[in-house]
Amino acid sequence: MSSRALRRLKGKQRGQEALDLGDLVPGEGPEPEEQAADVEEEEEELEEAVLQPVIKSSIRKTKKNKKNLSNIYELICDAEKATTDEDTVKPEEQNGDESKEKSDSGETEKRDAQPETGAAKSGDKASKKKKKKKKKKNTTGDKQEGAGDDIDALLETIEQSNGLTLQSEGCGGSDNRPVLYVEHRNLNPETELKRYFGARAVLGDQRPRQRQRQFHRSTWMTIPKDTWPRFSRPGISMTLLESRDGLQYFTFEHSRDYQQIQFKFLDSVESMDPNNIVALLQMNPYHIDSLLQLSDVCRIQEDQEMARDLIERALYSFECAFHPVCSLTSGTSRLDYLRPENRAFYLAVYKHMMFLERRGCPRTALEYCRLILSLDPDSDPLCMLLLIDFLSLRSREYNFLLRLYQDWEVHRNLSQLPNFAFSVALSHFHLSQEDQTESEERERLKHKADLLLQDALIMFPGVLMPLLDLCTVQPDAAVSSHDFFGPRSQLGQSPALAELVSLYVGRTHTLWREGGVLLWLEECVREVLRRVDAKDPLVEDCQNKRKQRYQSAPLNIHRHVILSEIKEATSTLPLEVTTQSVMGFDPLPPLDSVVSYTRPERQSVGASNESTLSLFFRSLLPNFNLQGEPMPQDDLEVAQAGRELNQEVNRLMVAMRDMLANIQFQEPPREDNPDRDEGEWD
Repeated sequence: MSSRALRRLKGKQRGQEALDLGDLVPGEGPEPEEQAADVEEEEEELEEAVLQPVIKSSIRKTKKNKKNLSNIYELICDAEKATTDEDTVKPEEQNGDESKEKSDSGETEKRDAQPETGAAKSGDKASKKKKKKKKKKNTTGDKQEGAGDDIDALLETIEQSNGLTLQSEGCGGSDNRPVLYVEHRNLNPETELKRYFGARAVLGDQRPRQRQRQFHRSTWMTIPKDTWPRFSRPGISMTLLESRDGLQYFTFEHSRDYQQIQFKFLDSVESMDPNNIVALLQMNPYHIDSLLQLSDVCRIQEDQEMARDLIERALYSFECAFHPVCSLTSGTSRLDYLRPENRAFYLAVYKHMMFLERRGCPRTALEYCRLILSLDPDSDPLCMLLLIDFLSLRSREYNFLLRLYQDWEVHRNLSQLPNFAFSVALSHFHLSQEDQTESEERERLKHKADLLLQDALIMFPGVLMPLLDLCTVQPDAAVSSHDFFGPRSQLGQSPALAELVSLYVGRTHTLWREGGVLLWLEECVREVLRRVDAKDPLVEDCQNKRKQRYQSAPLNIHRHVILSEIKEATSTLPLEVTTQSVMGFDPLPPLDSVVSYTRPERQSVGASNESTLSLFFRSLLPNFNLQGEPMPQDDLEVAQAGRELNQEVNRLMVAMRDMLANIQFQEPPREDNPDRDEGEWD
């Protein structure tokens, strides 16, 4: 380290070094060689003083394991902080040393009665000091040359001792971490894009100039944009309800003013006019439910950029309201989905995750998936277990998926879900195909993958034919004509199992299109047919399990299917789900919701103040009359007839939506085409 850098660490400029009054003796002074040696010795002492706090603080953190370092930059920040603390303490130490030297000089003046003994001792000390300075002078150059290398080696050693490496990007990098551990750096999609394309291609000219830079609150999930409205707290806060068994239970709360805005939002939704929501957002630009609902409208209108921007704005508003104790990475923070105030956060994170997956950032989407699952892993209100395997396979995090399967199989029975039964086998197959895998390990993984896929095909035979159909693969005649994989296997499964199978096939069929995977699938299918013909007892056992289980799907699976918007899965939803109205800001709310405040009853409005279109939509409700007054509750027959009419209208709307989505218009030939036949359109 150069003397110039050392002066900067001291906070001094050139020529501002402290002078010692003991050195200002006329006719006496250090020799030039001794003066240079003193300067070099001071530089070495300062260098040791700078490095020593870094070593102590890092070793202390490593022993206590109080902080999991997410990247190398946090360690550097801690080192800089320790260095600045040491520098601030130095002036006091220097003042103490000066006072100590003055007292020592006073004592030496009192001991003038023994000049010979003092001179002999001072001579011995001077000779020893000269030898020490010469020895240090020979090693100073080597130390300065290797100072930078020593710091890098030190940081790398400390990072490796914490279970991290400079290139570790995986989820299961350390077995000491919980399986749902979330890393802050992986919540930023730019981290993944930089790994794919490089920092120069990702950032480009996005870095603002110093004069144009606006300072916002630092957040992990989103980065505030200059195009957003000025942020002011919308009235959302987070409260710590209780701490139990090492877990912290939080909830979001709405202020009185925010509750009034929420009531206006519900009125705007009932008006079925998106312009009312836009007007509400202009007055309250960070109202959460309005942002979520308008994002769905923009996505339907194929304005993906605006839809994603609205979701990011909602996440930023949530993150600014976080409790100081709430941690996204520890996996110990819980949010109850039964409270309506917390559901908006679940939905905002989920929709942000889906935008990231479509954008081509599956690793970042996997991190958000783990975040949602960690908020309530027992109930899993959005059923993220049906999605986490797909994101793990897309991001090639095979070890994480296998670890999750091993840790949760005992108490969650993940093998009874079609997605885990097939995805775990596919993970073993991909691990066996990696180049860095040894030959013996490769054979073991391949054999285990064969057994797992065969068991999955025996347990869920209805997956094969739809999967080959979406992969545009014509099955062999021996397979399609066999009773085990034929049409009977699909017709014989329960509606709940058909919903799970359709969801998995519609979502992950692209992962099975690879040539090597299809060849492996073909081998396993032939082996399964051989085992079926040989009357393997596992075949009958799995058949009995399919009959006893999968009687009805819980509400969180239906909610997940609605949010996924996969056509193959939404067509299998039961009638009691498709006939009720589903709102984008709160799809299929729980029946046992914990309501903290209620909406006041609306005043009856005369029919003369409503438009014809509004009257038409309100006439579809079972309790509608022209005066706007609700019908008596004892008139059950009329109410039932209204519900049946509402169900029929919903079915008609779904059919019209599918028909409009499948319409393809053929463009007529352009008039400037010279090759067009003149009589073609006659």
